[in-house]
Amino acid sequence: MPDAESACVLGVSSSASGRRWLWRSSILAPDGVGRQALALAQRAGLPEIVGRILAARGIDAADAADFLEPTLRVFLPDPSRFIDMDRAAERLAAAVVAGETVGVFGDYDVDGACSTAILTLVLRALGCAVLTHIPDRMTEGYGPNLPALSAMVDQGATALVCVDCGTTAPAVLDEAARRADVVVLDHHKAEGALPRVTAVVNPNRPECDSGHGSICAAALTFLACVALVRTLRRARWFEEGRAVPDLMALLDLVALATVCDVMPLQGLNRAFVTQGLKVMQRRQRIGINALMEVAGVQGTPDAFTCGFALGPRINAGGRIAEADLGVRLLLSEDAGEAQYLAERLDAVNRKRQGVENEILDRAMAEAESQRAQGHAVLFIHGESWHPGVVGIVAGRVKEKFNRPAFVAAESDGVIKGSARSVTGLDVGGAILAAHAHGLLLTGGGHAMAGGFSLSSAHAPAFHAFLDERLEGARALPPAVDVLVDGVVSASGATLSLAQDLARLAPFGAGHDEPLLALSRVRVVRADRIGRDGNSLRVLLEGQTGGERLKALLFRVEEKPFTPLLEDRSGGLLHVVGWLRAESWNGRESVGLFIHDVAVA
Repeated sequence: MPDAESACVLGVSSSASGRRWLWRSSILAPDGVGRQALALAQRAGLPEIVGRILAARGIDAADAADFLEPTLRVFLPDPSRFIDMDRAAERLAAAVVAGETVGVFGDYDVDGACSTAILTLVLRALGCAVLTHIPDRMTEGYGPNLPALSAMVDQGATALVCVDCGTTAPAVLDEAARRADVVVLDHHKAEGALPRVTAVVNPNRPECDSGHGSICAAALTFLACVALVRTLRRARWFEEGRAVPDLMALLDLVALATVCDVMPLQGLNRAFVTQGLKVMQRRQRIGINALMEVAGVQGTPDAFTCGFALGPRINAGGRIAEADLGVRLLLSEDAGEAQYLAERLDAVNRKRQGVENEILDRAMAEAESQRAQGHAVLFIHGESWHPGVVGIVAGRVKEKFNRPAFVAAESDGVIKGSARSVTGLDVGGAILAAHAHGLLLTGGGHAMAGGFSLSSAHAPAFHAFLDERLEGARALPPAVDVLVDGVVSASGATLSLAQDLARLAPFGAGHDEPLLALSRVRVVRADRIGRDGNSLRVLLEGQTGGERLKALLFRVEEKPFTPLLEDRSGGLLHVVGWLRAESWNGRESVGLFIHDVAVA
């Protein structure tokens, strides 16, 4: 594997799915990684190929230990670095000391549910009564609304905390502040006037120089709880025998939200997820444990568990059912209740998948048409589409066409939807800019995702604005390049190598799981498996025979290279995938999870 190789890996300039295979090192480390990789591998006790993978991702030998075993001791910042954090902590501490009732207003996604649960658990442990509210996507929309906030005040709340929302709602919160003190813990981009409230803690407000703009709201809420406990310690509140909340036990919620909100898994986020998964592994949170059982999660939970097993189910309630199902599950202390809520969320998620499939084909066809017309951004909307699934469809469109995707439902002259972006193009900033230009009714978000609503009459102008604002998308290839970390033979794809690669976890945004190319192999056997036959179990063999490797492909009906894998005529293939160690009945083996295929 050359240090800086711009040529396509194994000569694949167009795979069976039309994608280029490029060296990841040529993109992330064009000046080469040779000596650095060798030094890193030697210091960390890793194979040279794994050292190259780390070096290509900007990790040097001095940072290797903290990268492989990230701890909060090293990465946790002083919460006071965030503007207004001390004011927020002081107000919450006053609520604790006085035994006030606090209202917590969250968002209907995983990050909002986890943020709400974290703050609620800490405040209740400190003796406060806590009221929670998650808005209904259909009837209330995103962000704080006055009726819901007023209802909590009417029930006795003297302090209101908006988590994962509030930055872009100055009018609502300014009015709410007339009746109760308001604190905002949010991470969405801020433009224009902020709410005039007790505190607006947001690493993405323009004047905040904390350097942590890439954390999710749950992580920020955790830091607010750290600041709260510190404030109470300084006031000697715990000296009378009061128990200090176990904040470290909340890291499973921080990890879940960080992965599901697609935050980059570097630095502080990497530490949060690494340590949070250790907490989750203990299966002590009744609600998460019940959801893992319903989702069929066995063994050690990882970032994949969070993103593909737990997250979609928690999100499902806010998409097409009861918005607070997720929070109720996370807060549950009764095994029977947790089991019921987990099963309910699992059923709702299956329904969500059906609703999603109803509009996906139409969205893909329209996206194809818009790409052919030369649009930089794909803006797709349709009548009768369910607004609860448009974000998922936007993600699927973005993945297929490698373009920022805005997908929305249209009803009664209003278009309401969600956006998903590719790395390097900020859809949250584009949405805020469009709102400032008068094109949107509402809007906000962060770099990789956002939400918006507009009058149907403004749809053409909004699309034109997006094309101009995000014109960098025009230079993107039609399909996402496959970034390969290394090339191995069938005999070199060993269990030992898979175990060494696993040491680089957790994987996710900003730190993809390494992709290896398996060169010149043939398919010995291929079988459709699963209830719907939409998975393929493959046995691969090297060109000269000998060592064989198990491989697996999911969603075979969507993959253009499936016929190549099912053709047993003996043609040689190059196969790219993720090499993983698997455990079954106490025995470990190695397998390749297939990502792309090319004719050798």
